[in-house]
Amino acid sequence: MSINQIIFKEELNIPEEVSVDISDDYVIKIKGEKGEIIKDFSPRKLNISKNKYKIYKEDNKVIIEVYIKGKRGKSLLYTLSSKIKNSIKGVKEGYTYKLKIVNTHFPINVKVKGDKVYIENFIGERAPRIAKIMGKYTQVKVEGEDIIVNGIDKDEVSQTAFNIQLATKIKDKDPRKFLDGIYVYYKEK
Repeated sequence: MSINQIIFKEELNIPEEVSVDISDDYVIKIKGEKGEIIKDFSPRKLNISKNKYKIYKEDNKVIIEVYIKGKRGKSLLYTLSSKIKNSIKGVKEGYTYKLKIVNTHFPINVKVKGDKVYIENFIGERAPRIAKIMGKYTQVKVEGEDIIVNGIDKDEVSQTAFNIQLATKIKDKDPRKFLDGIYVYYKEK
């Protein structure tokens, strides 16, 4: 226990099929049936000194204690707890984002090669537009007019879906008339 007084505290239950390991420098490894997620919550990543919060495991629970008063302490607590909850849900169930390919002028061809998504013939361009796939457990499949992004880490799945959508962003055209692009239409929560 630190000398500081606990201002905010939250306890997160760990399901039986999930194992959580917390190191001394707050690197959390969460393992489940779908895979393993490693999150680094070390103070240098969060730009906060070491004695401002504490994360530990006790009786099949993850306990987060924050020693900062006010909005800053609450936001730190909620950020840490939501990241851990999302990781636990991800290794149990996974996350799915679905994107729709919309084209009115030129047919769009989408191919997945390695850790990149190639968008060809977008608005008649000769060079393909490229979107990066984040994380080693994130999978992208193209099924007709849909692109399905699956994975266990919510941050990586959502960032991959946004990278694909952002790759088809059009500038200097009226978006009400020129609707070509790839858009997220479904997020599994």
